[in-house]
Amino acid sequence: MIVDDEPIIRKAIKYEINGSHAMVDCRVDDDGRVEQRELEVLDTFADGPQLFAALNSSPANRPDYLLVDMEFQGEPTGGIVITDRVRRQFKKMDGSDIKIIILSGRFDNPLQNETDRLARIKDIGSVVFEALAKGANAFVSKNAVGGFSIENIVRAISCIERGEKYYFNYPVMLTLMEAAELYFERERHEALDESISDEEREILLHEAEGCTAQEIAQRLTRWSETEKAIQEKQKELSRKFGIVNKSGARIAKAIHYGLITPDEINYLKRP
Repeated sequence: MIVDDEPIIRKAIKYEINGSHAMVDCRVDDDGRVEQRELEVLDTFADGPQLFAALNSSPANRPDYLLVDMEFQGEPTGGIVITDRVRRQFKKMDGSDIKIIILSGRFDNPLQNETDRLARIKDIGSVVFEALAKGANAFVSKNAVGGFSIENIVRAISCIERGEKYYFNYPVMLTLMEAAELYFERERHEALDESISDEEREILLHEAEGCTAQEIAQRLTRWSETEKAIQEKQKELSRKFGIVNKSGARIAKAIHYGLITPDEINYLKRP
C-alpha cells in the first residue's frame, strides 16, 4: 500500500509496479537458487486517515509493505506519525509486523549556501533516526541517481526480504554519512576559545594515566614544576574548559576536544 499526498506519485508507482509485474528477490534456498515473488500495489491513499480506515476495515488484506511519504501537506514529519501509529496498532493476519519504507525528497538538491546545507544535513539526520526509532525499515529518495525509479523501491524490499533490518539507497546513505561527520567532527570537537600549551597537554595526559599532582611534577622535569604549580595549572585548565575544577571533568573534556586520545593513555597500575 502507498500513502502519498501527491496523486501523480501514487499513480506512477502503482502503474509501474503492477504494470511491469515487478519481482523481488526473497531468499536463497539450499541449492543457491533465489526465490522471487511478484509485487502488487493493493491500494493507494492520500493521507493517514484514509489508510487507517482501510487497515481497520479489512485485517485480512493488510499489506506486507507500506510505502509512506515523509511529508504530508507541509508537515515535515507526517510520515513518522503514520509509521509510529501503524507500528503500534496494526499487524498482518499472521501476526507479523508490516514493513515500512519512507519515501522522501528531503535528501535531494543540496543547498549552495554552506550554512544552510549543514543545517539541512543535521535536520535530515535527526529525522532519519527518529523514524527508525518509530519503526521504519527503509528510506528511499524520490530523486535518486538517474531519477526516480521503482527499482529503488524493489531493491529496498528485496534487501529486507533477504534479512536486512534496514535499507538506505545512495542519496540517503550519503546524507547520513555527512550528518555523522557533522556530529562527530563539528559538534564534539569544536574549537576551544583559548589554546592549550604542550605542558598543559602533558599534565592532562599524566592526570588521565592516574598520576597525582606530585607525581606529575616529578615527571615534568624539563619544566621544573612544583606540586603546587601543577595544581594551579590544573585549575587554569578547568577555567579554559569552562568546567568545575575536578580531575574527571578535565580528562573528559580533553578527550572531548581531541587534545588527548585513549590510545595515548598508559594507565598506572597500583599495588
